[in-house]
Amino acid sequence: MPRTWLLLPLLLLYLYKLGGAGFGLDPDEPRYASIGREMARSGDWVTPRLNGEPWYEKPPLLYWMTGAATKLGLRDEWAARLPVALLSLAFLIFFFAIVEREFSARTAMLATAILGTSAGWVGYSFVAVTDLPMATLFSAAMLIALFDTRPRRGRPGGKLPIAGGWIAGVLLGLAILAKAFLPAALFIPVWLIARGKRLAIIAGAVLVAGPWHLWMWLKHGHAFWDVYFWQQQAGRFSSAALHHAQPFWFYLAVLPLGLFPWTPLFALLARKKMYDDLRVSSLAIWIALAIAFLSVFSNKLPGYLMPLLPAMAIVLAVALEKAPEQQWWIAGCVLLLALAPSIAAALPQALVAGFTHTHWPVRAIALPLVVPAAAAAWWLAWRKQPALSILAAALAAVIAAGYLKAATLPVLDQRLAARNFWQTYGSQLAGACFDPGTARQSLYGLEYYANREFLECPPRPVDLRIVSTQQGLALAPKSP
Repeated sequence: MPRTWLLLPLLLLYLYKLGGAGFGLDPDEPRYASIGREMARSGDWVTPRLNGEPWYEKPPLLYWMTGAATKLGLRDEWAARLPVALLSLAFLIFFFAIVEREFSARTAMLATAILGTSAGWVGYSFVAVTDLPMATLFSAAMLIALFDTRPRRGRPGGKLPIAGGWIAGVLLGLAILAKAFLPAALFIPVWLIARGKRLAIIAGAVLVAGPWHLWMWLKHGHAFWDVYFWQQQAGRFSSAALHHAQPFWFYLAVLPLGLFPWTPLFALLARKKMYDDLRVSSLAIWIALAIAFLSVFSNKLPGYLMPLLPAMAIVLAVALEKAPEQQWWIAGCVLLLALAPSIAAALPQALVAGFTHTHWPVRAIALPLVVPAAAAAWWLAWRKQPALSILAAALAAVIAAGYLKAATLPVLDQRLAARNFWQTYGSQLAGACFDPGTARQSLYGLEYYANREFLECPPRPVDLRIVSTQQGLALAPKSP
Protein backbone atom coordinates (compact mmCIF):
# COMPACT_ATOMS: atom_id res chain seq x y z
CA MET A 1 0.00 0.00 0.00
CA PRO A 2 1.46 3.40 -0.92
CA ARG A 3 2.86 5.18 2.09
CA THR A 4 1.03 8.38 1.05
CA TRP A 5 -2.19 6.83 2.31
CA LEU A 6 -0.82 7.23 5.80
CA LEU A 7 1.38 10.31 5.46
CA LEU A 8 -1.15 12.54 3.67
CA PRO A 9 -3.67 12.50 6.56
CA LEU A 10 -0.77 13.24 8.95
CA LEU A 11 0.27 16.21 6.83
CA LEU A 12 -3.26 17.56 6.88
CA LEU A 13 -3.47 17.02 10.65
CA TYR A 14 -0.20 18.81 11.37
CA LEU A 15 -1.09 21.81 9.20
CA TYR A 16 -4.69 22.03 10.39
CA LYS A 17 -5.22 25.18 12.48
CA LEU A 18 -1.48 25.77 12.75
CA GLY A 19 -2.27 29.39 13.51
CA GLY A 20 -5.48 28.57 15.37
CA ALA A 21 -4.11 29.86 18.66
CA GLY A 22 -1.69 32.69 19.26
CA PHE A 23 1.51 32.48 21.25
CA GLY A 24 1.10 31.84 24.96
CA LEU A 25 0.21 28.14 25.10
CA ASP A 26 3.79 27.42 26.11
CA PRO A 27 6.01 29.90 27.96
CA ASP A 28 9.03 29.21 25.74
CA GLU A 29 7.38 29.41 22.32
CA PRO A 30 6.88 33.22 22.13
CA ARG A 31 10.42 33.87 23.35
CA TYR A 32 11.93 31.50 20.80
CA ALA A 33 9.77 33.06 18.07
CA SER A 34 10.92 36.53 19.12
CA ILE A 35 14.57 35.50 18.88
CA GLY A 36 14.07 33.99 15.43
CA ARG A 37 12.26 37.09 14.23
CA GLU A 38 15.06 39.29 15.58
CA MET A 39 17.66 37.20 13.75
CA ALA A 40 15.81 37.72 10.47
CA ARG A 41 15.52 41.46 11.07
CA SER A 42 19.07 42.14 12.30
CA GLY A 43 20.98 39.74 10.07
CA ASP A 44 22.94 38.47 13.09
CA TRP A 45 22.51 34.71 12.83
CA VAL A 46 25.08 33.89 15.50
CA THR A 47 24.02 35.56 18.76
CA PRO A 48 20.43 34.92 19.85
CA ARG A 49 18.84 38.09 21.27
CA LEU A 50 15.65 38.60 23.25
CA ASN A 51 14.42 42.18 23.71
CA GLY A 52 17.75 43.36 22.34
CA GLU A 53 19.87 41.47 24.91
CA PRO A 54 21.96 38.33 24.25
CA TRP A 55 20.06 35.15 25.13
CA TYR A 56 22.32 32.28 26.07
CA GLU A 57 19.90 29.61 27.29
CA LYS A 58 19.46 27.55 24.12
CA PRO A 59 21.39 26.83 20.89
CA PRO A 60 20.23 28.41 17.63
CA LEU A 61 18.70 25.75 15.35
CA LEU A 62 15.06 26.58 16.12
CA TYR A 63 15.82 30.30 15.85
CA TRP A 64 17.41 29.73 12.46
CA MET A 65 14.34 27.82 11.29
CA THR A 66 11.99 30.60 12.42
CA GLY A 67 14.25 33.31 11.00
CA ALA A 68 14.48 31.55 7.63
CA ALA A 69 10.68 31.19 7.48
CA THR A 70 10.34 34.89 8.34
CA LYS A 71 12.74 35.76 5.52
CA LEU A 72 10.54 33.74 3.16
CA GLY A 73 7.54 35.92 4.06
CA LEU A 74 5.80 33.91 6.76
CA ARG A 75 4.70 35.73 9.90
CA ASP A 76 4.12 35.07 13.57
CA GLU A 77 2.64 31.63 14.35
CA TRP A 78 3.17 30.23 10.87
CA ALA A 79 6.79 31.38 10.70
CA ALA A 80 7.55 29.65 14.00
CA ARG A 81 5.39 26.54 13.75
CA LEU A 82 5.42 25.56 10.08
CA PRO A 83 9.13 24.56 10.01
CA VAL A 84 8.56 22.34 13.06
CA ALA A 85 5.51 20.68 11.51
CA LEU A 86 7.33 20.04 8.22
CA LEU A 87 10.38 18.67 10.04
CA SER A 88 8.07 16.30 11.91
CA LEU A 89 6.55 15.04 8.67
CA ALA A 90 9.97 14.71 6.98
CA PHE A 91 11.15 12.57 9.87
CA LEU A 92 8.07 10.33 9.61
CA ILE A 93 8.92 9.70 5.94
CA PHE A 94 12.47 8.76 6.93
CA PHE A 95 11.16 6.74 9.88
CA PHE A 96 8.83 4.72 7.64
CA ALA A 97 11.62 4.03 5.16
CA ILE A 98 14.23 2.85 7.67
CA VAL A 99 11.77 0.69 9.64
CA GLU A 100 10.47 -0.84 6.41
CA ARG A 101 14.02 -1.65 5.33
CA GLU A 102 14.97 -3.12 8.70
CA PHE A 103 11.72 -4.96 9.52
CA SER A 104 8.80 -4.98 7.07
CA ALA A 105 6.29 -2.70 5.38
CA ARG A 106 3.64 -3.73 7.90
CA THR A 107 5.87 -2.97 10.87
CA ALA A 108 6.79 0.37 9.29
CA MET A 109 3.16 1.31 8.76
CA LEU A 110 2.20 0.32 12.29
CA ALA A 111 5.17 2.10 13.92
CA THR A 112 4.57 5.24 11.85
CA ALA A 113 0.86 5.18 12.74
CA ILE A 114 1.67 4.83 16.44
CA LEU A 115 4.25 7.62 16.41
CA GLY A 116 2.55 10.01 14.01
CA THR A 117 -0.85 9.94 15.76
CA SER A 118 0.34 9.77 19.38
CA ALA A 119 -0.66 12.63 21.65
CA GLY A 120 2.91 13.62 22.44
CA TRP A 121 4.10 13.70 18.83
CA VAL A 122 1.03 15.54 17.54
CA GLY A 123 1.21 18.07 20.38
CA TYR A 124 4.89 18.89 19.98
CA SER A 125 4.52 19.07 16.19
CA PHE A 126 2.22 22.05 16.80
CA VAL A 127 4.33 24.26 19.11
CA ALA A 128 7.62 25.88 18.11
CA VAL A 129 9.84 24.67 20.93
CA THR A 130 13.13 22.79 20.80
CA ASP A 131 11.88 19.31 21.77
CA LEU A 132 10.52 18.13 18.41
CA PRO A 133 13.52 19.30 16.32
CA MET A 134 15.89 17.63 18.77
CA ALA A 135 13.84 14.42 18.83
CA THR A 136 13.69 14.07 15.04
CA LEU A 137 17.38 14.73 14.44
CA PHE A 138 18.57 12.63 17.38
CA SER A 139 16.29 9.70 16.46
CA ALA A 140 17.43 9.78 12.84
CA ALA A 141 21.06 9.65 13.99
CA MET A 142 20.33 6.84 16.44
CA LEU A 143 18.42 4.69 13.95
CA ILE A 144 21.16 5.04 11.34
CA ALA A 145 23.80 4.09 13.89
CA LEU A 146 21.82 1.09 15.18
CA PHE A 147 20.18 -0.31 12.07
CA ASP A 148 22.75 0.26 9.35
CA THR A 149 24.59 -2.84 10.54
CA ARG A 150 23.71 -5.71 8.24
CA PRO A 151 26.25 -7.12 5.75
CA ARG A 152 25.59 -5.97 2.23
CA ARG A 153 27.23 -6.35 -1.12
CA GLY A 154 30.48 -4.42 -1.21
CA ARG A 155 30.76 -4.27 2.58
CA PRO A 156 33.54 -6.74 3.54
CA GLY A 157 32.89 -8.58 6.75
CA GLY A 158 29.69 -6.68 7.32
CA LYS A 159 31.57 -3.64 8.64
CA LEU A 160 29.76 -0.35 8.71
CA PRO A 161 30.43 2.21 5.98
CA ILE A 162 32.16 5.37 7.12
CA ALA A 163 29.52 7.40 5.28
CA GLY A 164 26.84 6.13 7.64
CA GLY A 165 28.86 7.31 10.62
CA TRP A 166 29.30 10.76 9.10
CA ILE A 167 25.57 11.06 8.42
CA ALA A 168 24.73 9.98 11.97
CA GLY A 169 27.32 12.43 13.31
CA VAL A 170 25.96 15.34 11.26
CA LEU A 171 22.43 14.60 12.48
CA LEU A 172 23.65 14.33 16.07
CA GLY A 173 25.44 17.67 15.67
CA LEU A 174 22.20 19.25 14.45
CA ALA A 175 20.37 17.72 17.44
CA ILE A 176 22.94 19.37 19.71
CA LEU A 177 22.29 22.68 17.94
CA ALA A 178 18.60 22.10 18.70
CA LYS A 179 18.83 21.40 22.44
CA ALA A 180 22.45 21.54 23.62
CA PHE A 181 24.06 18.48 25.19
CA LEU A 182 21.09 16.31 26.16
CA PRO A 183 21.11 14.42 22.80
CA ALA A 184 24.85 13.80 23.18
CA ALA A 185 24.28 12.20 26.59
CA LEU A 186 21.39 10.07 25.31
CA PHE A 187 23.53 8.93 22.38
CA ILE A 188 26.34 7.45 24.50
CA PRO A 189 24.87 3.88 24.71
CA VAL A 190 24.35 3.90 20.93
CA TRP A 191 27.88 5.16 20.32
CA LEU A 192 29.33 2.36 22.43
CA ILE A 193 27.87 -0.33 20.16
CA ALA A 194 28.24 1.51 16.82
CA ARG A 195 31.41 -0.31 15.88
CA GLY A 196 33.26 1.13 12.92
CA LYS A 197 31.38 4.42 13.13
CA ARG A 198 32.52 5.90 16.40
CA LEU A 199 35.19 8.29 15.15
CA ALA A 200 33.05 9.36 12.18
CA ILE A 201 30.09 10.07 14.50
CA ILE A 202 32.23 12.20 16.81
CA ALA A 203 33.86 14.04 13.92
CA GLY A 204 30.55 14.76 12.20
CA ALA A 205 28.93 16.02 15.39
CA VAL A 206 31.89 18.25 16.29
CA LEU A 207 32.14 19.73 12.80
CA VAL A 208 28.45 20.64 12.81
CA ALA A 209 27.90 21.74 16.40
CA GLY A 210 31.39 22.95 17.28
CA PRO A 211 31.70 26.19 15.26
CA TRP A 212 28.67 27.94 16.80
CA HIS A 213 29.69 27.02 20.35
CA LEU A 214 33.27 28.15 19.76
CA TRP A 215 32.16 31.39 18.12
CA MET A 216 29.79 32.21 20.99
CA TRP A 217 32.47 31.46 23.59
CA LEU A 218 35.05 33.62 21.81
CA LYS A 219 32.54 36.44 21.33
CA HIS A 220 30.84 36.43 24.74
CA GLY A 221 33.27 34.60 27.00
CA HIS A 222 32.26 33.14 30.34
CA ALA A 223 28.92 34.98 30.36
CA PHE A 224 27.76 32.62 27.61
CA TRP A 225 29.18 29.43 29.13
CA ASP A 226 27.94 30.14 32.65
CA VAL A 227 24.33 30.45 31.49
CA TYR A 228 24.36 27.98 28.61
CA PHE A 229 26.14 25.12 30.35
CA TRP A 230 26.26 25.61 34.11
CA GLN A 231 22.76 27.01 34.59
CA GLN A 232 20.80 25.41 31.76
CA GLN A 233 22.58 22.03 31.47
CA ALA A 234 24.33 21.14 34.73
CA GLY A 235 21.75 23.10 36.74
CA ARG A 236 18.90 20.96 35.47
CA PHE A 237 20.59 17.88 36.90
CA SER A 238 20.72 18.88 40.55
CA SER A 239 18.95 22.20 41.12
CA ALA A 240 15.22 22.81 41.49
CA ALA A 241 15.69 26.53 40.84
CA LEU A 242 14.17 26.19 37.35
CA HIS A 243 10.80 25.22 38.91
CA HIS A 244 10.39 21.93 37.01
CA ALA A 245 10.99 19.54 39.91
CA GLN A 246 9.03 16.28 39.68
CA PRO A 247 9.14 12.90 41.49
CA PHE A 248 11.47 10.15 40.31
CA TRP A 249 8.65 8.13 38.71
CA PHE A 250 7.35 11.08 36.64
CA TYR A 251 8.45 9.75 33.26
CA LEU A 252 7.05 6.27 33.88
CA ALA A 253 3.62 7.89 34.08
CA VAL A 254 4.11 10.40 31.25
CA LEU A 255 5.47 8.00 28.61
CA PRO A 256 2.25 5.91 28.27
CA LEU A 257 0.21 9.13 28.18
CA GLY A 258 2.46 10.55 25.49
CA LEU A 259 1.63 7.58 23.25
CA PHE A 260 -2.15 7.84 23.74
CA PRO A 261 -4.31 6.27 22.22
CA TRP A 262 -1.83 3.41 21.80
CA THR A 263 -1.33 3.13 25.57
CA PRO A 264 -2.94 -0.37 25.85
CA LEU A 265 -0.05 -1.78 23.83
CA PHE A 266 2.27 -1.19 26.80
CA ALA A 267 0.75 -4.32 28.35
CA LEU A 268 2.42 -6.33 25.57
CA LEU A 269 5.88 -5.32 26.79
CA ALA A 270 5.63 -7.99 29.47
CA ARG A 271 5.77 -10.76 26.83
CA LYS A 272 9.33 -12.17 26.78
CA LYS A 273 9.05 -13.53 23.26
CA MET A 274 9.30 -10.11 21.63
CA TYR A 275 12.79 -9.59 23.08
CA ASP A 276 14.19 -12.53 21.12
CA ASP A 277 14.85 -10.03 18.34
CA LEU A 278 18.20 -8.36 19.11
CA ARG A 279 17.10 -5.12 17.44
CA VAL A 280 14.04 -4.85 19.67
CA SER A 281 15.91 -5.78 22.84
CA SER A 282 18.59 -3.19 22.02
CA LEU A 283 15.96 -0.49 21.64
CA ALA A 284 14.21 -1.59 24.84
CA ILE A 285 17.48 -1.48 26.80
CA TRP A 286 18.25 1.98 25.44
CA ILE A 287 14.76 3.22 26.40
CA ALA A 288 15.19 1.88 29.93
CA LEU A 289 18.62 3.52 30.26
CA ALA A 290 17.29 6.81 28.90
CA ILE A 291 14.37 6.86 31.34
CA ALA A 292 16.70 6.08 34.25
CA PHE A 293 19.08 8.85 33.17
CA LEU A 294 16.35 11.45 32.74
CA SER A 295 14.71 10.44 36.02
CA VAL A 296 17.85 11.35 37.97
CA PHE A 297 17.45 15.00 36.91
CA SER A 298 15.77 17.22 39.48
CA ASN A 299 14.01 19.09 36.68
CA LYS A 300 11.65 17.03 34.54
CA LEU A 301 9.50 18.13 31.61
CA PRO A 302 7.33 15.97 29.31
CA GLY A 303 9.23 17.23 26.26
CA TYR A 304 12.42 15.52 27.43
CA LEU A 305 10.75 12.21 26.53
CA MET A 306 10.30 13.12 22.88
CA PRO A 307 13.52 11.39 21.71
CA LEU A 308 12.19 8.15 23.21
CA LEU A 309 8.91 8.09 21.27
CA PRO A 310 10.26 6.82 17.89
CA ALA A 311 12.12 3.94 19.53
CA MET A 312 9.09 3.19 21.70
CA ALA A 313 6.83 3.17 18.61
CA ILE A 314 9.03 0.52 16.97
CA VAL A 315 9.04 -1.66 20.10
CA LEU A 316 5.25 -1.41 20.42
CA ALA A 317 4.75 -2.15 16.73
CA VAL A 318 6.85 -5.33 16.94
CA ALA A 319 5.11 -6.32 20.18
CA LEU A 320 1.72 -6.02 18.50
CA GLU A 321 2.84 -8.02 15.49
CA LYS A 322 3.96 -10.88 17.71
CA ALA A 323 0.89 -10.78 19.93
CA PRO A 324 -2.02 -13.22 19.52
CA GLU A 325 -5.48 -11.81 18.74
CA GLN A 326 -4.06 -8.59 17.35
CA GLN A 327 -7.50 -7.35 16.31
CA TRP A 328 -8.55 -6.92 19.94
CA TRP A 329 -5.53 -4.78 20.77
CA ILE A 330 -6.07 -2.52 17.76
CA ALA A 331 -9.78 -2.17 18.50
CA GLY A 332 -9.01 -1.38 22.14
CA CYS A 333 -6.71 1.46 21.12
CA VAL A 334 -9.39 2.90 18.83
CA LEU A 335 -12.01 2.69 21.60
CA LEU A 336 -9.82 4.92 23.77
CA LEU A 337 -10.55 7.71 21.30
CA ALA A 338 -14.00 7.92 22.90
CA LEU A 339 -12.23 9.97 25.59
CA ALA A 340 -11.60 12.80 23.11
CA PRO A 341 -14.66 14.89 24.13
CA SER A 342 -13.74 14.59 27.80
CA ILE A 343 -10.17 15.61 27.06
CA ALA A 344 -11.35 18.54 24.95
CA ALA A 345 -13.57 19.77 27.79
CA ALA A 346 -10.85 19.57 30.44
CA LEU A 347 -7.64 20.40 28.55
CA PRO A 348 -7.91 24.23 28.64
CA GLN A 349 -8.40 24.23 32.40
CA ALA A 350 -5.61 21.67 32.83
CA LEU A 351 -3.14 23.90 30.99
CA VAL A 352 -4.17 26.89 33.11
CA ALA A 353 -4.43 25.31 36.57
CA GLY A 354 -2.49 22.07 36.20
CA PHE A 355 -3.59 18.52 35.44
CA THR A 356 -3.96 17.56 39.10
CA HIS A 357 -6.23 20.55 39.79
CA THR A 358 -8.63 19.86 36.94
CA HIS A 359 -11.96 18.03 36.91
CA TRP A 360 -12.01 15.56 34.03
CA PRO A 361 -15.64 15.02 32.97
CA VAL A 362 -16.89 11.78 31.47
CA ARG A 363 -18.63 12.29 28.16
CA ALA A 364 -19.77 9.39 26.00
CA ILE A 365 -20.95 11.39 23.00
CA ALA A 366 -18.13 10.01 20.83
CA LEU A 367 -19.07 6.37 21.32
CA PRO A 368 -21.50 6.19 18.35
CA LEU A 369 -18.62 7.21 16.07
CA VAL A 370 -15.74 5.41 17.75
CA VAL A 371 -17.40 2.01 18.12
CA PRO A 372 -17.89 1.55 14.33
CA ALA A 373 -14.27 2.58 13.73
CA ALA A 374 -13.05 0.08 16.32
CA ALA A 375 -15.29 -2.60 14.83
CA ALA A 376 -13.95 -1.90 11.34
CA ALA A 377 -10.34 -2.13 12.55
CA TRP A 378 -11.13 -5.37 14.40
CA TRP A 379 -12.90 -6.91 11.37
CA LEU A 380 -10.10 -6.00 8.96
CA ALA A 381 -7.46 -7.49 11.27
CA TRP A 382 -9.58 -10.61 11.76
CA ARG A 383 -9.93 -10.92 7.97
CA LYS A 384 -6.14 -10.90 7.63
CA GLN A 385 -6.00 -7.38 6.23
CA PRO A 386 -3.46 -5.88 8.65
CA ALA A 387 -2.49 -2.90 6.50
CA LEU A 388 -6.12 -1.80 6.12
CA SER A 389 -6.74 -2.40 9.82
CA ILE A 390 -3.78 -0.21 10.78
CA LEU A 391 -4.87 2.46 8.34
CA ALA A 392 -8.41 2.45 9.74
CA ALA A 393 -7.10 2.82 13.29
CA ALA A 394 -4.69 5.59 12.26
CA LEU A 395 -7.40 7.51 10.40
CA ALA A 396 -9.64 7.31 13.45
CA ALA A 397 -6.79 8.72 15.56
CA VAL A 398 -6.20 11.51 13.01
CA ILE A 399 -9.88 12.47 13.08
CA ALA A 400 -9.90 12.46 16.89
CA ALA A 401 -6.78 14.65 17.00
CA GLY A 402 -8.33 17.03 14.48
CA TYR A 403 -11.45 17.23 16.63
CA LEU A 404 -9.32 18.07 19.67
CA LYS A 405 -7.63 20.86 17.76
CA ALA A 406 -10.94 22.28 16.56
CA ALA A 407 -12.52 22.10 20.01
CA THR A 408 -9.67 23.31 22.21
CA LEU A 409 -7.63 25.82 20.21
CA PRO A 410 -10.30 28.57 20.19
CA VAL A 411 -10.67 28.24 23.97
CA LEU A 412 -6.91 28.20 24.50
CA ASP A 413 -6.52 31.18 22.20
CA GLN A 414 -8.87 33.13 24.44
CA ARG A 415 -7.64 31.95 27.84
CA LEU A 416 -3.88 31.53 27.40
CA ALA A 417 -2.73 33.13 24.16
CA ALA A 418 -2.15 36.89 24.08
CA ARG A 419 -3.05 37.55 20.46
CA ASN A 420 -6.68 38.58 20.98
CA PHE A 421 -5.78 40.71 24.00
CA TRP A 422 -3.11 42.53 22.01
CA GLN A 423 -5.40 43.10 19.05
CA THR A 424 -8.05 44.58 21.37
CA TYR A 425 -5.97 46.61 23.83
CA GLY A 426 -2.59 47.03 22.17
CA SER A 427 -3.00 50.78 21.64
CA GLN A 428 -3.70 51.29 25.36
CA LEU A 429 -0.68 49.50 26.80
CA ALA A 430 1.96 52.22 26.48
CA GLY A 431 2.31 52.69 30.24
CA ALA A 432 1.01 49.34 31.46
CA CYS A 433 2.87 46.97 33.75
CA PHE A 434 2.03 43.40 34.72
CA ASP A 435 0.78 42.04 37.99
CA PRO A 436 3.23 39.60 39.67
CA GLY A 437 0.60 36.85 39.41
CA THR A 438 0.24 37.12 35.63
CA ALA A 439 0.63 33.79 33.84
CA ARG A 440 4.10 33.90 32.37
CA GLN A 441 3.19 32.12 29.12
CA SER A 442 0.51 34.75 28.45
CA LEU A 443 2.89 37.55 29.37
CA TYR A 444 5.64 36.25 27.07
CA GLY A 445 3.09 35.97 24.27
CA LEU A 446 2.05 39.57 24.82
CA GLU A 447 5.69 40.69 24.73
CA TYR A 448 6.07 38.94 21.37
CA TYR A 449 3.16 40.82 19.80
CA ALA A 450 4.14 44.12 21.43
CA ASN A 451 7.76 43.53 20.42
CA ARG A 452 8.95 44.86 23.77
CA GLU A 453 9.34 43.84 27.40
CA PHE A 454 6.77 44.73 30.07
CA LEU A 455 7.87 45.59 33.61
CA GLU A 456 6.45 44.16 36.81
CA CYS A 457 4.14 46.56 38.65
CA PRO A 458 5.61 48.18 41.78
CA PRO A 459 3.87 47.81 45.18
CA ARG A 460 2.35 51.30 44.90
CA PRO A 461 -0.85 51.94 42.88
CA VAL A 462 -0.35 52.30 39.10
CA ASP A 463 -2.62 53.54 36.35
CA LEU A 464 -2.90 50.32 34.37
CA ARG A 465 -2.08 46.73 35.32
CA ILE A 466 -2.11 43.61 33.16
CA VAL A 467 -3.58 40.72 35.14
CA SER A 468 -4.50 37.08 34.58
CA THR A 469 -8.09 35.93 34.93
CA GLN A 470 -9.86 32.65 34.27
CA GLN A 471 -10.84 34.08 30.90
CA GLY A 472 -7.34 35.23 29.93
CA LEU A 473 -5.42 38.50 30.18
CA ALA A 474 -7.29 41.61 31.31
CA LEU A 475 -6.62 45.25 32.19
CA ALA A 476 -7.12 46.39 35.76
CA PRO A 477 -7.63 50.13 36.38
CA LYS A 478 -5.70 52.08 38.95
CA SER A 479 -6.26 50.75 42.46
CA PRO A 480 -7.47 53.20 45.09
